[in-house]
Amino acid sequence: MKLSVIIVNYNVKYFLEQALLSVQKASVNLSVEVFVVDNNSVDESVSMVREKFPEVKLIVNQHNPGFSIANNQAIKESKGEYILLLNPDTVVEEDTFEKCVAFMDGHPKAGGLGVKMIDGSGNFLPESKRGFPSPFVAFSKTFGLSKLFPKSKRFNHYHLGYLDENENHEVEVLAGAFMMLRKSVLDKVGLLDETFFMYGEDIDLSYRIVKGGYKNYYLADTTIIHYKGESTKKGSLNYVRTFYNAMIIFAKKHFKGEQARLFVLMLQVAIYFRAFLTLVSNSLRKLYLPVLDGAIIFIGMYFIKDFWATHYFNDPNYYKPSFLYFNVPLYIGIWLVSVYFSGGYDKQRNIRLLVRGLMVGTVLLAAIYGFLDLQYRPSRVLIILGMVWAILSTAGLRVLMHFLEYGNFDIGSQKPKNLIIVGSKKESERVLNLIYAAQVQKNFIGAVAPKGVDDTKTYLSSLEQLDEVVSIYKIDELIFCSKDISSQAIMYWMTKLGATIDYKIVPKESLSIIGSSSKNTAGELYTIDIQFNIAHYMGQRNKRILDILLSLLFVILLPIVIFFVENKVGFIKNILSVLLGNKSWVAYERSQAQQHNLPPIKAGVLSPIDGLTAMNINEPTIQRLNFLYAKDYMTSNDLDIIWKGFKHLGRNQK
Repeated sequence: MKLSVIIVNYNVKYFLEQALLSVQKASVNLSVEVFVVDNNSVDESVSMVREKFPEVKLIVNQHNPGFSIANNQAIKESKGEYILLLNPDTVVEEDTFEKCVAFMDGHPKAGGLGVKMIDGSGNFLPESKRGFPSPFVAFSKTFGLSKLFPKSKRFNHYHLGYLDENENHEVEVLAGAFMMLRKSVLDKVGLLDETFFMYGEDIDLSYRIVKGGYKNYYLADTTIIHYKGESTKKGSLNYVRTFYNAMIIFAKKHFKGEQARLFVLMLQVAIYFRAFLTLVSNSLRKLYLPVLDGAIIFIGMYFIKDFWATHYFNDPNYYKPSFLYFNVPLYIGIWLVSVYFSGGYDKQRNIRLLVRGLMVGTVLLAAIYGFLDLQYRPSRVLIILGMVWAILSTAGLRVLMHFLEYGNFDIGSQKPKNLIIVGSKKESERVLNLIYAAQVQKNFIGAVAPKGVDDTKTYLSSLEQLDEVVSIYKIDELIFCSKDISSQAIMYWMTKLGATIDYKIVPKESLSIIGSSSKNTAGELYTIDIQFNIAHYMGQRNKRILDILLSLLFVILLPIVIFFVENKVGFIKNILSVLLGNKSWVAYERSQAQQHNLPPIKAGVLSPIDGLTAMNINEPTIQRLNFLYAKDYMTSNDLDIIWKGFKHLGRNQK
């Protein structure tokens, strides 16, 4: 066996499918075995591999032991002369394996090999070649000196920016996304260090390979796509903490004395510094629109107050200063919180959700009004006028933002992207049907033939003229049919056309179209798979908020409501469990949920079958009720189930 390919997967089914298809093509002229180690995915990755890739050696873990342990599981079973550790969110060229094996065969002192990587926009990924970390290297990376001086040998040693990305080089560190390793070298220096859960294990192994007397190389003769960000979000606090803690483990393991202490101190400072920057960046992205809303509402309330005082009370100073520093902030706070819970900040251009939130907030204000002290109770008219101004001003702000971005006032829809499909007539039609089935709005310009073209009615041009077609028709998005076009050609055009276009690839016979334009986001996916409301962030957040609010309400009304519950002790225990996040008031009927791959949620006290005792509740009925609960989830569904099954709120966990 010449090569053993090992892919560790965690909840990236669609990217894994594409990676395995590219591995199939790259394995044609070599003796290759392929392992997939699944770390307890819940997205049907395992069933997909079993169904579509029966030749793959599948290892299914019942928990997530981490990247290093999972790779080692497969390495111990592998028989190849070379081991390739490959990320699931990658696409390799048809001759990548042959070129890499030939290079390793021709360089007997090569312990490991990495390749040129590009992201989903065709941009070169600098982590394709890296140097060993040191205190100064860590300092330069943490405080941005490596970005300020990308070609500097001193300041950008981390990414070896002074080495030409288009030439082969001896390097220090291999990227974990693609690490081809000589099995005999692994037998000598050891497998991946299982102390590293994720990140750092590639640096550690690269370091041990060099210490063992071997060399690591960067091969620019072949390119792979690494979408990045598919298993973890690079812009998250968890990423910052995990990455730099991995570096601390590396420093303590390989450095001694003052150098180790300095390195660890530098990394600890980096954790807090990068975490601070990440927190600020994430907060600005989330808070800028509520802050703008609050500001324009406040300005409007200032003038509304003066207008009403002058024209109704004939006294410009009728309202006390407390109105501006107490009442107005209170009004704005309740309005904005209501918009938030309504989903107005999740779907920022949805005027309906915005108006609904502001109106609900006004109702809450009217209810609170009577509880305020007399000195803080101005005219109710100001609340109504404030609501009108809030609706008009915030809706106007969104219309303006939409116009500046899309050049039209149709805020209910975005300007469809100009789309070209590169593939045969049959495959292009299949892809177009997938897009329509996924209900994705695109302005389809036409198809480009993968080879020479005589049928000008069917095709815009041949692949050789793709750049001209993109320029003439102002194309925003390209979809490549991998059945008709080689991965090598796809990567060539991605690199040539640049990052101004969105690129996607549709694997042969697949029901998904995959692409990723940013390393900080999970890739964009067009699929006709069922979308579950309960799996969305807004659904999960609202469900948790409802659980907390109901639990607090039950605590306040406990002397009354407890008489309507059968198991009173169990009811109190359930209130505590829900508040602590161990349970939800409503969830699936657990006997069926796990069998049908529904999105995971906390165990519930009640389920969709409660309140339906008049029906014949057989297993197919339970299955359908669970499915519909997940697919069409709304908080009103939970409230309805709780109302009907109120007496069972003391029930033991289902």
